[in-house]
Amino acid sequence: MTARTQVEPSEKQLDFFERYLSIWVLVCMVAGIVLGKVFPDLTHRVSQWQFGQGSQVNVAIAVLIWLMIYPMMLKIDFGGLKDVARKPKGLIITLVINWLVKPFSMAFLGWVFIQVIFSSWLGWIEPATAKNYIAGLIILAAAPCTAMVFVWSYLTDGDGPYTLAQVAINDLIMVFAFAPIVMLLVGVSGVHIPGNVLFVSVIVFIVIPLATGALSRVVLIKAKGLIWFDARFLPKFRPVTIFALLAMLVLIFAFQAENILSRWSIVLLLAVPILIQVYFNSGLTYGLMRLFRVPHNIATPGSLIGASNFFELAVAVAITLFGPTSPAALATVVGVLVEVPVMLSVCRLCMRSRPWYEQSQKG
Repeated sequence: MTARTQVEPSEKQLDFFERYLSIWVLVCMVAGIVLGKVFPDLTHRVSQWQFGQGSQVNVAIAVLIWLMIYPMMLKIDFGGLKDVARKPKGLIITLVINWLVKPFSMAFLGWVFIQVIFSSWLGWIEPATAKNYIAGLIILAAAPCTAMVFVWSYLTDGDGPYTLAQVAINDLIMVFAFAPIVMLLVGVSGVHIPGNVLFVSVIVFIVIPLATGALSRVVLIKAKGLIWFDARFLPKFRPVTIFALLAMLVLIFAFQAENILSRWSIVLLLAVPILIQVYFNSGLTYGLMRLFRVPHNIATPGSLIGASNFFELAVAVAITLFGPTSPAALATVVGVLVEVPVMLSVCRLCMRSRPWYEQSQKG
C-alpha cells in the first residue's frame, strides 16, 4: 500500500481533451488550411471584421477569446493571496522568473535563432519577417500561463491553494507589466507597436475579463455558495471553452493558410526557441527552488508557471497588433502546438527528480 501511495502522483493523467490537445490542434490546422484555400473570400471577410474602423480588434477572434478567458478568471480566488505570506520564497522566485527572466530570455533566443541563425546566416527567413516572428514570440512569453497551470499542478501533486495564489498575483501583475514589457522588447527588436492599440488589448483581453470574472465569483459564491459555484456553475463553461479554443484555432490557421502552405517549415523553426525557453526557465526555477529549500509541492507548480505561456492572450494580442494573417500571430499559435507535450515532459521530470530534490530538505 505504501509503495502504491508513493507513486500515485506520477500516475495522474489529463482528461481526454487535454491529453490529446496537440492532436486537436493539428486537426484544427488542417481544417483551417482547407477552409482558407477553399473559401478564400469568406476567410478574408472574416479576417477584416473589426470593432469599428481602424480598431484592429477582430470581432470573431475577440468573442472566442472572451469565451476562453472569462471562465479562467472565474477560477482565481484573490482571497487566498494572504496565505502565501507565510511561505513567500516560492512566490518570489516564480515572479522573478516570470517577469525578469522569461520574456527577456525569449527575446534573446528569438534573436539568436530566428534573426541571426535562420535569417542572417542560413537565409531561410526574410529579415523583416524574422522581426515579426520575434515579436510574436515575445508576446507569447510575456504573459505567464493561467488555465493550464492547474492541470500541471495536479499532475505534479502541487499545493493547490498556493498555485491559485501564484496565478492570482501573476494576473494582477500582468495588468500593469504586460504592455510595458512587450513595448520594450518588441521595440528593441525593431518592430514598432502602436501604444494605444496595445493599451486597448490589455483592457479588452486582461482587465475586463479579470474584473468581470472576479466580480462574478464574489457575487455568485455569496448568493449560491462555494460548493454550488465549483460543482454546478464552473463545469457549464467547460464545453464552451473547448469549442471556443478549437474554433479560434481553425480561424487562425484559415487566416494563415497561404503562409503555412508556402512556408510550412517555419512552424518547425519557430518551435526551436520555444522549446529551449520552456526547458531553460523551468529548469532554472526548479533549481532555485531547491537551492532555497522550497517544498517540492510548491516548487513544481512554480517551475511550470515559469515555463508555460498564456497562449490564448498572446494570440489575441498578436492579432490585434499585427493582424490575423501576420507572422507574429502564427508565432503565437506555434506555442499551442508544442505546449502540451513539452509541459507533460517537464511534469515527468519534476516527479522523477523528486527524491533528488528533497535531499536538499534534509539536514
